[in-house]
Amino acid sequence: MLRLKLNTLLGKQSLHKILRSLTVLGIETSCDDTGAAIVDDTGQVLAQEIHSQQQMTIRLGGVIPPIARRLHEENIERVVTATIESSNIPVEQLDGIACTVKPGMPLSLLVGLKYARELVRRAKNVPFLPVHHMQAHALTVRMVDRVAFPFLVFLLSGGHCLLAIVKDVEDFMLLGESIDTSPGEAYDKVARRLKLKNLPECDGMSGGESVERVARRGDPHKFVDRYPATMSKYRDCNFSFSGMKTTTMRLIEREEEKHGIVGDGILPNVCDVAAAFQLSVGRHLLKRLQRCLVFIDYNDLLPKHNRTLVLSGGVACNSFIRQVIGQLCDHHEYDLVCPPPQLCTDNGVMVAWNGMEKLKVGKGIASDPELVDIEPKCSIGPSMIRKVQEANIQVPRFKIDLTKFS
Repeated sequence: MLRLKLNTLLGKQSLHKILRSLTVLGIETSCDDTGAAIVDDTGQVLAQEIHSQQQMTIRLGGVIPPIARRLHEENIERVVTATIESSNIPVEQLDGIACTVKPGMPLSLLVGLKYARELVRRAKNVPFLPVHHMQAHALTVRMVDRVAFPFLVFLLSGGHCLLAIVKDVEDFMLLGESIDTSPGEAYDKVARRLKLKNLPECDGMSGGESVERVARRGDPHKFVDRYPATMSKYRDCNFSFSGMKTTTMRLIEREEEKHGIVGDGILPNVCDVAAAFQLSVGRHLLKRLQRCLVFIDYNDLLPKHNRTLVLSGGVACNSFIRQVIGQLCDHHEYDLVCPPPQLCTDNGVMVAWNGMEKLKVGKGIASDPELVDIEPKCSIGPSMIRKVQEANIQVPRFKIDLTKFS
């Protein structure tokens, strides 16, 4: 009788949805991986599938947009269907369908959005939740660690590098970003030029993984003095990796000529070159982050009793980068929180969770999915970069303790 009365009172909203946890399906196609996942409101992953294009990307030397689109189109139906079937939740009984619509590669984004629209039409009354890719990366940590708002997020990936204050689910304040290439792209280009894929230990690895692997055996001090301080005259929190990439390419060229390396040959000191490049990246990241932390202090942007830095994104999986940032956080008395590596790379889980965060607070729900469009380029939130520049903050050099990596 009670169930009958509740069904009558709720109308179209089923009793089933009231008596169970909320569930959201997430679809991710912003770059070269086709991902889907269903999560509940406790952060439990009920099902997930992913089709990775990593091996294709390694063979081609980078992501080729038309090829990435074709592979998304070939795999999205299988990936999403397998996720739904594995969860044992009919699409009509989901509480939300989330999809990445910005930023990203336009051809790839369109595949996901088109499929998500069709899925919403089939599901009829299920809300559609457009997702910002970088905001999703920032909030994924809250699946496993209930980090309270506001907090500082440092996103390092193959497409982005940025610092932002996360004030709420959709309220972000940009403090710094890369003005040219991303750290992930720099790692990939250096790995390709060093021909690391020819090393058995690096077989099947991404560029970033390969550089980190060989750098562990290298001495960064043999070449790090070849790297000038990047953007030392610019007192902001922006990043630039183009110069480091160029410096490394020239260094490799000189060393190959010196050692008579041709074709697919590998430098005998390849580990030292990789280590010097990685240390240069680490120093640059710390310098900009250090200024950011001081700016936050000056402007009371985070509560002094609860200062948290969330480090996320694919490059954040790099253990060297995590450890050097951890050293700076200890110095400034910040808690460093890193999502598990499997949640740092692009996947459907982060998209589903971002949709869940929005659903729970009633924000970001599209009134008409057909009116939603992709945005290949967009900021994570309003920019405070000019104010950082105007503050003209000079910070001392923070010395990385390399003995902890021996």
